[in-house]
Amino acid sequence: MIQSMTGYGKSVIQLPSKKITVEIKSLNSKNLDLNTRVPSSYREKELVLRNTIAKSLIRGKVDFNLYVEVTGEETNTQLNEVVVKQYMKQLRNVAPGDDTELLKMAVRMPDALKTEREEIDENEFKVITTAVAEALKEINTYRSDEGAVLLKDFVTRIDTIEKLLSEVIEIDNQRIGNVKERLRTAVSELKEKVDENRFEQELIYYLEKYDITEEKVRLNNHLSYFKEAIHSDDSNGKKLGFISQEIGREINTIGSKSNFAPMQQLVVQMKDELEKIKEQALNVL
Repeated sequence: MIQSMTGYGKSVIQLPSKKITVEIKSLNSKNLDLNTRVPSSYREKELVLRNTIAKSLIRGKVDFNLYVEVTGEETNTQLNEVVVKQYMKQLRNVAPGDDTELLKMAVRMPDALKTEREEIDENEFKVITTAVAEALKEINTYRSDEGAVLLKDFVTRIDTIEKLLSEVIEIDNQRIGNVKERLRTAVSELKEKVDENRFEQELIYYLEKYDITEEKVRLNNHLSYFKEAIHSDDSNGKKLGFISQEIGREINTIGSKSNFAPMQQLVVQMKDELEKIKEQALNVL
């Protein structure tokens, strides 16, 4: 079953003093384009997180965000008292004033606050990996749901092309008769005596030139293959793209050989459906 590359997943876990939020978004891309945003205290675990995400999502432009919000009294940011007092002393020398006002200005100065590097709590990281797994499950469900919508659209459009192909087959005899009549009319307008045997040979040549039997067979085979592919376990957007190219090649050849307005109109409709298929195939995983 096909999957879309478009998806969204989110997981929120509340700890006694922290709130952990994992958010993953994905759009279509030729390969995996993974952008991660994690707190500085978890930088050393970023590669582990990237590998976990890459194994699950495979392709797409993926944005991963990890937010760790302190909700309790715990904090690793402290006031640098020595530095703040020095700032206040210098400010007092420049413009004597109330200590409260001087303190407000001092804490805004560089290095007034210091952040102590916090060692990674492995238990907390296990909670984070659980949140990541839940978000990945959610985004993959989202991708599957979107894939089901794409599948329905593909089937509808392939069925439409098959219907148009059957109409092409129906009017093919009429087209051949039209070609013969036009050639006979063109010859008669020359007002020249024509060798019937030579004329028949030329007629056969042109009919062979305009013959689309092979194209009709190949196009029908490609359409059947596309239907098989979207229901197969190994279905992917690149494979569907290759099949779409082959479908387009046969449709274009039929159009160039048709030399018959009603058939060319059907070809234009097939091309329109195929373009929409190609566009949607870019979203398939």
